[in-house]
Amino acid sequence: MNFTRTLCATAVTLACLGSNAAVAQDSEGAPEKGKLEKIEVTARRTVESLQEVPVAITSLGEAELLEKGIENLTEIQQFSPNTTLQVSRGTNSTLTAFIRGVGQQDPVWGFEPGVGIYIDDVYIARPQGAVLDLYDVERIEVLRGPQGTLYGKNTIGGAVKYITKKMSGDAEFAVKATVGTASQRDLKLSGQIPLTDKLYLGLAVASLQRDGFGKFLSVPEGQDDENYNKDILAGRLTLEYQASEDLFLRFNYDKTTDDSNAKGGYRLVDSIIPGANAPSPDSVYDSYSSLPTWNKVELEGMSLTVDWNLNDSWSLKSITAKRKGDSPTNIDFDSTPIPIFDTPAEYNDKQFSQEVQLNFVGEDLTFVSGVYYYDAEACGIYDAYLVAFGISIEQSGCTDTESYAAYGQVSYDFTDKWSLTAGLRYTNDKKDGVVNAATRIGPAYPYSGWVDGYVRPDDVGNTVIDDSESWSRVTPRLGVEYQYSDDTMFYASFSQGFKSGMYNPRATFYQEPAAPEEVNSYELGVKTDLSDNFRLNATAFWLDYTDRQYVVNVPSDDLAQPTQRIANVGESDASGLEVEITYVVTDALTLSGSLGTIDASFTEVRSVDAAGNPIDLSDNFVISNTPEYTMNFAANYVLTTGIGDVIFNANYYYRDDYELFESPDPLLAQEGYGLVNASVTWYSEDGDWQVGLHAKNLTDEEYRVGGYNFTGGRDDDGNLLPGLGGDTTLVGYYGDPRTVHLSVSYRF
Repeated sequence: MNFTRTLCATAVTLACLGSNAAVAQDSEGAPEKGKLEKIEVTARRTVESLQEVPVAITSLGEAELLEKGIENLTEIQQFSPNTTLQVSRGTNSTLTAFIRGVGQQDPVWGFEPGVGIYIDDVYIARPQGAVLDLYDVERIEVLRGPQGTLYGKNTIGGAVKYITKKMSGDAEFAVKATVGTASQRDLKLSGQIPLTDKLYLGLAVASLQRDGFGKFLSVPEGQDDENYNKDILAGRLTLEYQASEDLFLRFNYDKTTDDSNAKGGYRLVDSIIPGANAPSPDSVYDSYSSLPTWNKVELEGMSLTVDWNLNDSWSLKSITAKRKGDSPTNIDFDSTPIPIFDTPAEYNDKQFSQEVQLNFVGEDLTFVSGVYYYDAEACGIYDAYLVAFGISIEQSGCTDTESYAAYGQVSYDFTDKWSLTAGLRYTNDKKDGVVNAATRIGPAYPYSGWVDGYVRPDDVGNTVIDDSESWSRVTPRLGVEYQYSDDTMFYASFSQGFKSGMYNPRATFYQEPAAPEEVNSYELGVKTDLSDNFRLNATAFWLDYTDRQYVVNVPSDDLAQPTQRIANVGESDASGLEVEITYVVTDALTLSGSLGTIDASFTEVRSVDAAGNPIDLSDNFVISNTPEYTMNFAANYVLTTGIGDVIFNANYYYRDDYELFESPDPLLAQEGYGLVNASVTWYSEDGDWQVGLHAKNLTDEEYRVGGYNFTGGRDDDGNLLPGLGGDTTLVGYYGDPRTVHLSVSYRF
């Protein structure tokens, strides 16, 4: 790749655009109109300017999130190149996260993500409940590429950081009410009060309600028929203690209860089971189900952060956290009125983590170091009812993880222009895996009372795996930075990411665990403020991804028995370019744009044929959830009036074609699509009132964000063959249709 030519061409293409800029602040803190904003981030675990961090990062602050009407974490993908943050298939709160072609599309317990999600530096282990609704937030940061030195735990693709607001110390209260499409009715309350001159109490509560975008056209008696609805109650309690200028303590407690219904899919092909084919729904948001439609995600966590400035150069930070979650769910894979392939399931997890950092900031040297301990248990059970065979295939068990890590990273300015960054992280992961397998006659459910009259048998089936294994790695980072001028920095880096091995929670026979995955990443980047009002950040990257963990099917003629095995079957590579531009055209108008390109493909996919002979399936596999192009164009205009400022926002986001699974089917592929969004927000002169009108997906695009493929592939003529369950189950799940919502906020 001719990096210079490509970068210049992209810059010219996007030069009429402008990401993350508002107005700058002068030395006295007053607004300095018409100039770029200085954005502070904590990507390297210390507070730094975005333009000084040699990492590909997108940061969106509170004001930008509010003015764009961004309501949950998935909408952040529009503003971060080569990033996928989407709602997974069967629920409204399970996250599918990919960055630069690295992620995990299967949310079953025991599978670890490739993109780390962090709330106030606390790692969130499970994708269930990770579609975080945004409230009481200061900013969101997306770090692209392996973060294997400072973050380590499952960040081989990158990290997403949700950072909540620190309290001001004054008595404050705010209320925000929202109404919108599908009877949306949200209420958010937040406030803080000083208990003493050093101790502050904060509280935030959010009730988020919405009817479905569609209906379940058939449901069991007494069940709610709303599909794609929302029913969430969330809260956060915070205590902050500013013991002295150098010692700060913060305690957080949060709880979320999501009672939104299970999500029903849209069949892309008719069932071959007699009596299953009801009239095709008129809307992709309508569905059929023979299972109960109730669903629940309960999350709870607490953390204690201690920041202690030992002197002008040294600081100590401790982060202690505990979290747990419980997610019973009903997944009707076949999405028909009769039971064909129904899977009630429950996932529950708990985790404890302790991190201690010792940091140094000197004139020419910055040093970040720490130790990290993580202890977690991820458990689950599901009962796959295969009606054609009159049986339920049950899997249950737990994966316990104990992880230790020590890390250090140093940045040294060895001249006025040149600096070096070097880091190492040692990680040791131990996993204990228990998997039970059972075959039961008729329908089965995870616990008694799941449906009226059901009594669960006491036995858990046969234990097919009861094993433990340990893995350890040293992951490095090495970078060099050249400060060409006060406003321009070039950088090059090598980093490595590591994701632990794992046991197969779907095993029906003993299996060795899959070995760890590794990603080697190379980057060349530039961050430059070409003038007071024009910013260009660009990164070229190359990835070498080895030992990719995938589920492979062991050849079998028995459609009633899943024969899946976890193995390190994949090798892939990727290269691409990411560009983000901000152009403050006038005091009132700011344009922004971003472009991500990636060429990602498998170089090897190892499997066996029906005779047991080794074969390479790389020509039939693709990197899922990774479009070749993503781009965003946005405009922000501020109109000053006698009654306050009116801010207009509009953006167009485009995602190129992508596949939902590594082994694709043409009916599940998503063609490229674009989303048009527009907002207008009014701030009163005193800043106490805010009114926002937000319209999203104005052209009402239909686009798939998830799916299920339980077919047996295709024959030589291209016809679908029956798969697990004896049916041609091919189902899609869709992103939100056109929505409009109006929000009114008051702060006092």
